[in-house]
Amino acid sequence: MAYDDRYAVQEAQRHLITLEGRRRMSVSGVSDVESFDEAEIIMQTSQGTLIVRGAELHIGKLSLDTGDVTLEGVVDKLEYENDTTGSGGLFSRLFK
Repeated sequence: MAYDDRYAVQEAQRHLITLEGRRRMSVSGVSDVESFDEAEIIMQTSQGTLIVRGAELHIGKLSLDTGDVTLEGVVDKLEYENDTTGSGGLFSRLFK
């Protein structure tokens, strides 16, 4: 594997969250957005499932090629779920 290939893999796995005044948030290392509405956004990151809860949430920018997501709204809570086998996915979280 060439140096450039190793660097690209490391950058794709890098996970960073920037929160500006609870109104604007940038997330890197995102591989998928499972669901979103005005109260909750669920996304897969290189560090596990990230759940963002708040009010008036909306996605401003989504680029799964680079793994970057920008969202706006009032952020009340950030929560990670560790991905484990047998967790059941989205439906198990909905019917807790």
